[in-house]
Amino acid sequence: MAGLGKAFYAVGFWIRETGQALDRLGCRLQGNYHFHEQLSRHRTLMNIFDKTPHVHRDAFVAPSASLIGDVQVGQGASIWYGCVLRGDANNVQIGSGTNIQDNSLVHVAKSNLSGKVFPTIIGDNVTVGHSAVLQGCTVEDEAFVGMGATLLDGVVVEKHGMVAAGALVWGGNPAKFLRKLTDDEIAFIKESASNYSTLAKAHAAENAKPVEQSEFEKLFRKKSGHQDEEHDSMIGATREAAPELTPSSPAQ
Repeated sequence: MAGLGKAFYAVGFWIRETGQALDRLGCRLQGNYHFHEQLSRHRTLMNIFDKTPHVHRDAFVAPSASLIGDVQVGQGASIWYGCVLRGDANNVQIGSGTNIQDNSLVHVAKSNLSGKVFPTIIGDNVTVGHSAVLQGCTVEDEAFVGMGATLLDGVVVEKHGMVAAGALVWGGNPAKFLRKLTDDEIAFIKESASNYSTLAKAHAAENAKPVEQSEFEKLFRKKSGHQDEEHDSMIGATREAAPELTPSSPAQ
């Protein structure tokens, strides 16, 4: 079964490559209608001037994320899909065990009204929710930034602090203080960071696989209904098993 699946995949790959080659040949033969393909080569890590991103070998950076310039990512941190971390005018620091979730933007300002240029420093075991914007701010250890929140120049979120989803934190329009966090809520922030570190390992392992292996495994699971218990354990998924069918007793 495994050998047959690989053979089908190889044939499909050959057909697609042949089709693309014929398409390019036809375009060239058409002369004025010659099709010029423009490739966008995405680079997850990109230098800017003399500034280079530095990522710890145990950190996870999603393939569609962009780390540009003077960006440092600590051990066990995770930078998720669609994130942009741009350290051009100053540096960006991401601490150990911190997760920057999907589509978030971390940047520094070239200038502001105060004349100061702040780096963006995010401490250890911090959770930054989806689509947050952090610019020229400091987020201390084990703090929590909710989804869609915006933290601008000079903002400091203290240790165990929580910024609500959608909040705007800036000198002219500060977020409103609501209350202190409970011990359970403080513990949750650290647990959230730990859960994302574990989840990042599963994503890193999946992204490291060659395309051929990923496609074959997908086909194999679809054909056999196979469930990977080790993978489910890594991502914290719990799946209910289908009830076993038992033959009905004969009618009396």
